Amino acid sequence: MTKRDYYETLGISRNATAEEIKRSYRQLALKCHPDRNPGDKEAEEMFKETAEAYSVLIDPEKRSIYDRLGHEGLRGEGFSGFSGFNSSIFEDFEDILGNFFNFSFGDFFGTGQRTRARYPQRGRDLALEFEVTLEEAAFGIKKEIKLNRVELCPVCHGSKLRPGTQKTVCQQCQGKGQVRYQQGFFIVSRTCSQCYGSGEIITTPCKECRGSGSVKKKKELKIKIPAGVDDGSRLRIGGEGEAGDKDAPRGDLYVVIRVKKHDFFKREDNNLYCKVFLSFSQAALGTSIDIPTLDGHELLKIPAETQSGEVFKLKGNGIKSLLRHRKGDLFVKVNVKTPNNLNKEQKVLLRQLAESRGENLEEVDRNRNNKKKYIVH
Repeated sequence: MTKRDYYETLGISRNATAEEIKRSYRQLALKCHPDRNPGDKEAEEMFKETAEAYSVLIDPEKRSIYDRLGHEGLRGEGFSGFSGFNSSIFEDFEDILGNFFNFSFGDFFGTGQRTRARYPQRGRDLALEFEVTLEEAAFGIKKEIKLNRVELCPVCHGSKLRPGTQKTVCQQCQGKGQVRYQQGFFIVSRTCSQCYGSGEIITTPCKECRGSGSVKKKKELKIKIPAGVDDGSRLRIGGEGEAGDKDAPRGDLYVVIRVKKHDFFKREDNNLYCKVFLSFSQAALGTSIDIPTLDGHELLKIPAETQSGEVFKLKGNGIKSLLRHRKGDLFVKVNVKTPNNLNKEQKVLLRQLAESRGENLEEVDRNRNNKKKYIVH
């Protein structure tokens, strides 16, 4: 019987890329897979044809021979379908289809079965939020936290067995961890439902942990919050998560930092911002004011004729960088406060000041108060 062209079998062009070959094969293999077409001989044949076409076209050397000499050229290289074929190609098939079907290409084509060992599972990671003040975030601090986490059972030490007892071989799978049966032309393997793939059964479980190998326990832990952390910073503390299977590493603990809102300072990156109020006289004549900082106090000189809203910088009075040694700055915004509760004498003095500067307090600012009419086009 004349074989179909491999490109035609996969429904691709002769200049198709490797990715296009894989995508086409995957779609066709899933469509005609025996699990989806039980008892359908035509689908089984189509499945074998697509697998054969894929195995040639995905290999650059075999594809080159096929493009030049066709099927006859491959026979000259010792290839004639799946008989005498290199079994390693089926690992690629299983990589593509293994997430959809649990079967062994090796069993069907006589290439041996690939087994996957079950390794001890690492412990689960834990995460918690921890609140600190702005001062604690700026300078760092050691804190004690309490956890409720999974630990290895103190009685069986994670074996899940009652002390002095042993596991027995699973009778359903005979210790293999998998149950195999024939379906179409495949030998299908399923994970054993009794031992869940371990091949062993625990008949006398530990009473303390009821055969789970682990128990919940409270744990007090001292952690170091480094200087410079910000709201949302995440600290990883290795090996302080939950216990895993016996002989497996613990998980990690992740601490998410939450910084409380401060009454005076506002933080942006490593800089701090604050607001202070000046009297009219202080802003006009100049003064020096005491500014609180996270380290103590700093004297800030206010020059004469300072306007409301001006910002002054106190260099190095911010927060230390978490990654570098330099510190941010403190920015001080001044707001001029209009005097209130003036007595008669104070009002006279202010009026005299205004007149001496040529200000007419009775004049109406027409540009501000006159209403304007706007025409909407």
